[in-house]
Amino acid sequence: MEPLIVLAILLMLIAIGAPIFLALGAAGLTGLYMTRGSMAFFFGPTSLFGQLNAFELLALPLFVLMGNLLAATPVGRNLFHAAVVWLHWLRGGLAISTVGASAVFGAVSGVSIAGVAAVGSIAIPEMLNRGYSRALAAGSVVSSGALAMLIPPSVPLIIYGAISSVSIADLFIAGIVPGIALALALSVYIYIRVLLNPEEAPVQEDVHYTWGDRVRAIGGIWHSILLIFIVLGAIYSGLATPSEAAAFGALGAYIIAGPIFRSLDLRGLMTVLGTSVRISAAVLLIMGCARIFGDYLNLMRVPDSLAGLLVGSELPTEVILLMIMLVLVLLGMLVDAVSLIVVVTPILLPLITGLGYDPLWFGVILVMNLEIAVVTPPVGLNLYTLKAVAPMLKIEEIIGSIVPFVMVQFAMLMLFVLFPALALWLPNLLR
Repeated sequence: MEPLIVLAILLMLIAIGAPIFLALGAAGLTGLYMTRGSMAFFFGPTSLFGQLNAFELLALPLFVLMGNLLAATPVGRNLFHAAVVWLHWLRGGLAISTVGASAVFGAVSGVSIAGVAAVGSIAIPEMLNRGYSRALAAGSVVSSGALAMLIPPSVPLIIYGAISSVSIADLFIAGIVPGIALALALSVYIYIRVLLNPEEAPVQEDVHYTWGDRVRAIGGIWHSILLIFIVLGAIYSGLATPSEAAAFGALGAYIIAGPIFRSLDLRGLMTVLGTSVRISAAVLLIMGCARIFGDYLNLMRVPDSLAGLLVGSELPTEVILLMIMLVLVLLGMLVDAVSLIVVVTPILLPLITGLGYDPLWFGVILVMNLEIAVVTPPVGLNLYTLKAVAPMLKIEEIIGSIVPFVMVQFAMLMLFVLFPALALWLPNLLR
């Protein structure tokens, strides 16, 4: 009975608009007080400190800083321009270029809204000026911006690794194949869509690029690509931990933003540092308070009981997984990505392992769910970010444009749910 009361408190606080960290912390402390009395006020701070006292978590604020530094440069614009120069010959090339630019930008930022802002502010006006449909333009930017959550370095994967004790380096490796597969799936969908509806993406007969143009376009992004390879290469080769590589990445991003592009003066640097601190502090506070709530659930053996109930239900494993995926998609529409990871991981991970699945695979699947969450209302942050950088679009248009793209995302999610080996192939190969 007590867990139901605590859950009701959590849902009530969220419903009335309380901050997620406050709802989690208050609900968890209430539950601990009901079971341990005044000792709850000892257990609570201990849980919070225990969650945050992890070397691996240094990677989170450093990768956030790296992404914010690069967002202050013309990197997003240059990536989109390079993709256009190389892909303009494709029907729907501007929209496909948006997917490519967002995927690469995601590999240097790790934050989806940064990609939407950096690429969308350039891509939307360009596509609309070229006669692209508003739905295709908006949907391609919003959906591809979510790739940053899966393609390493990924902030959600860092959070999942810190909570689940799964290697962050392994999670980064596991995110590569699904990230590339999803980017390709979105591109193929766009290509087929404009073949069936040519009026959505008029052919650019007046645009021609030489090989010299292509080489010069690469010249505007080579340093960002090099930074990706150095950071991820250091992690995958074992030369550096994710935290150490993140520190080098932040330094490299500062060099790109400062000496190379000269787009960051002292005031701009202070703004980037302040934004990075606020984002990191908010995420870490949510994680700490979620640990209090999670420790209460573990104390009451709620995850074990739920796992035992479903495993012993004799339902086919695929049915149980489908139920979990649908619940996660629905929760993602109501709760932000960080909160969803820290709340559901302690509950669902014992169930997943009880069904015989690898926690590494579940981390990838969970983040693929979150990619759908950030593009679906009412909490889909990518939707509102695009509205902010592309005021010529109505929010109703943006929301309506995402429906077919979400269907593509869900289809890819089901592919990796039903065939776990696809996500684990690369980590197993490199181990």
